[in-house]
Amino acid sequence: MTDTITLTGLVATDPKHIITSEGLAITNFRLASTQRRYDKSEGKWVDGETNWYTVTSFRQLAINASASLKKGERVIVTGRLKLRSWDTGERTGMSVDVEAEALGHDLLWGSTTFARSMSASQAQASTSDEPEQSQPAPGHVAQTSFEPAAEGQLAPEPAF
Repeated sequence: MTDTITLTGLVATDPKHIITSEGLAITNFRLASTQRRYDKSEGKWVDGETNWYTVTSFRQLAINASASLKKGERVIVTGRLKLRSWDTGERTGMSVDVEAEALGHDLLWGSTTFARSMSASQAQASTSDEPEQSQPAPGHVAQTSFEPAAEGQLAPEPAF
């Protein structure tokens, strides 16, 4: 049985991108997800507990994530949940990992620009006799940006 989960939160660490000796692209980062609730007695939104996740992506998703995501940005992640016990001899604990199937900026908090990346086979097919066109290199996301809300202003909480 596979547990699929969708999370929103902040990219809490700089995404780490590696390519293994076998050529597999991997990008991972820590995600901080804090539940917010409206406190009627205080008349304002307050933060609840923060949950921490390690998000890992592979292949083209890893390449695109590495080119697009930065520490401090708000994202949405969908993937497979994996719980892992660990023991260092002195301490034990549980890590919560998400193997990402899809991820991107959380548009509730800002806007972003999308640029489709080409696969290696698409790039080879486009190198025929056709005139050169401005297209991103294989595995590269061209000009992706995330525009957060203005300084000091938070996007409004969604109404449910």
